[in-house]
Amino acid sequence: MQPIRFIAALLVLVMTLAAPARAVTLLRDPDIEHGLKMLAEPVLRAAGLSPERVDILVLDAPSLNAFVVDANSIFLHSGLILRMDNPAMLQSVIAHEAAHISNGHLMRRPVNLRNARNAAALGTILAGIAGAAAGSGEFAAGAAAGIQGAAMRSFFSHTRAEENAADTSGMRYLNSAGVNLSGAVQVMDLFRGQESLSLTRQDAYARTHPLSRDRFRRVRALAEAQSGEARPDRKAEYWFARTKGKLSAFQRSPKWTLTRAGESGFEDVRLMREAVAYHRRSDLGRALPAIDAAVARRPDDPYLHELRGQILMESRRIKPAVAAYARAANLAPRDALILGAYGRALLADGQVQQAARRLEEARARDGRDIRVLRDLAQAEAQMGNRGMASVLTAERYAMAGRLKDARIHAERASGLLPRGSPGWRRAQDILAAADAAEKRRK
Repeated sequence: MQPIRFIAALLVLVMTLAAPARAVTLLRDPDIEHGLKMLAEPVLRAAGLSPERVDILVLDAPSLNAFVVDANSIFLHSGLILRMDNPAMLQSVIAHEAAHISNGHLMRRPVNLRNARNAAALGTILAGIAGAAAGSGEFAAGAAAGIQGAAMRSFFSHTRAEENAADTSGMRYLNSAGVNLSGAVQVMDLFRGQESLSLTRQDAYARTHPLSRDRFRRVRALAEAQSGEARPDRKAEYWFARTKGKLSAFQRSPKWTLTRAGESGFEDVRLMREAVAYHRRSDLGRALPAIDAAVARRPDDPYLHELRGQILMESRRIKPAVAAYARAANLAPRDALILGAYGRALLADGQVQQAARRLEEARARDGRDIRVLRDLAQAEAQMGNRGMASVLTAERYAMAGRLKDARIHAERASGLLPRGSPGWRRAQDILAAADAAEKRRK
């Protein structure tokens, strides 16, 4: 992979508007990402976008925000998801961000990026993404370069004209998809009044999406003119309850989760949330029966099998975890996060060659999971492939923004691998990125 191709996708991790030096984390969970994709699918199709090409990803941030940096990814803050009361609200946010993509608002971003780099001396933007499935108190670990908030606002912010256009287009997409437009009004009402606050007190959304009472009135008028009455969407209600329920189960205290586990009305969601809460209490005796009961209700659901594997893996029940992950991978053979978790379990079980195959499949499908690079490097080292282990380690350090460490391993790989081989060329890419970053610093 060419390092320059990392930049557009990884730039999101320098989104530190409230605290310039604060790192942000990309949360990776196959169930949550699948649920968001199910919610987004009808809206994206209405916007003329492919649900297979546009990822809906979650950043671990308590603030209310959502944004896009390229045509292939929409980013939601975890705090925003937890503040949504119904699927229509969350779908309206996705529709608005999809409108920024469809309306071509990203075309001016290269100019803003140059201005931001000049203003803040951005240096390298090879920021870290350490994607992980939820568990043991963490969804994922990731590092990002600290960038001055004002400079990043100049990159991520939209004009009022763009916001008005995105509002209008987004409402049209929602109407076409049969989503109740009242959700968009509820979201606007949530943000209403932000414009009267000082910059430091505004939510991140208000700092990147200009708000106004006129926008609220316009969205409300569009909702009132909605053609026909939107019917309740039980499928959307389910995936919203499951997505928000799992996210909150890992981010709220187990006690909070257990008192609210059944509030959605979906029995398997209740059981899944209880399983997470008991697992976080290290109570395998209750966690396992809860997840088993959820699996019994949806035996062909790969994401419940994946969660079962996670619970077993983190409880050091390696062989049963391998079996659970194998079942999940058989049911969802194209899900990179499940494949990565399966490979990790196989590696822990000593099945190194099989682990390497699964991990390589995961890396090929989604290069954002830094744990896959770590585990694949370990597998290559155990198989005696020291050169490839060094390349993978160099790529992992480069993604974490640690280009000095990346250079050390890339140089080692260059000396171990045949000149001109694919691994050798990947090492040269890392060295070129390190050289470019050094020149920018000077």
